[in-house]
Amino acid sequence: MNKARPFIKWVGGKGQLIDQLIPLLPTNLDKWENVTYIEPFVGGGAMLFHMLQHYPNITHAVISDINSDLITCYLTVRDSPEELICSLKDIENHYLDIKTEEERKAFFLDIRAQYNRKNLSPIENTSKFFFLNKTCFNGLYRVNKSGTFNVPFGKYKNPMICDSETIRKDSEVLQKVDILNGDFEETINYAIGKTLFYFDPPYRPLSDTSNFNDYTKEPFNDDAQVRLKRFCDKVDKAGYSFMLSNSDGKGKEEVDNFFDILYKDYHIERVWAARSVNANPKKRGKLTEILVHNYPTTKVYPFISDGNSQSSLIAEDRAKYGKKL
Repeated sequence: MNKARPFIKWVGGKGQLIDQLIPLLPTNLDKWENVTYIEPFVGGGAMLFHMLQHYPNITHAVISDINSDLITCYLTVRDSPEELICSLKDIENHYLDIKTEEERKAFFLDIRAQYNRKNLSPIENTSKFFFLNKTCFNGLYRVNKSGTFNVPFGKYKNPMICDSETIRKDSEVLQKVDILNGDFEETINYAIGKTLFYFDPPYRPLSDTSNFNDYTKEPFNDDAQVRLKRFCDKVDKAGYSFMLSNSDGKGKEEVDNFFDILYKDYHIERVWAARSVNANPKKRGKLTEILVHNYPTTKVYPFISDGNSQSSLIAEDRAKYGKKL
């Protein structure tokens, strides 16, 4: 049977990092009872779909995002999958019947203009969101300061715009998920009992030209990163567990200690990730990302360590520990 997986492409999605993130979950997570899983920056949902399918002890999940169009997508997939599939098939058939690149580009720009006018029903809005995501350049979601989606045409020859199996499976998995549109701090109101938060916020740019995280017109700057850390303190003080991903400034500039200082009271790991979104192919490749958590032991490090782990979980580590996890 087809597994639930992200129904859209999303820059910074965690699909490629799942194998490194799972070993860094709490040691005995699978033994917790009636787990609540909360993801305040859901994005493409790769971690969400993995967790819900591999941890049946998660009895309740909460996802949130400040991007209202993205949240409309999740609500539509959960509540109206068949209507969405029908709408997507119509737009897919129309698009694939267009033979020339020039005409396809014109169709793309027309859909983009309709989407940006924001006078659409949830089904129409979601259909156009999916279409733009599958046909725009690199599957980017980017808006300008006015909140207008402005990613250019992607020139794909035969994109799959309607993946019916994935939509149906995702809808099934999302039935036990509360879907919220709002600020990340609001999610603590839904924590109860054994709760695990996973934070995957817009990443701190490694340079002035590497910011591909304009998912909303409101910037997620250093002040927002500090506010998120204070929220992590609140989560920790309340007795809940959290894991957080972000870019690793030290991987580019050894003197960049922003996150090492900010999260000095927690455990900091480093994992490898491929960065493919760059106009210059020579600047794509592997960089480290940070992984912060407030619990003392993980699946791959089941014994309590003193202070920050500061480890790199590279391929050799996964090969060494994989069969034991």
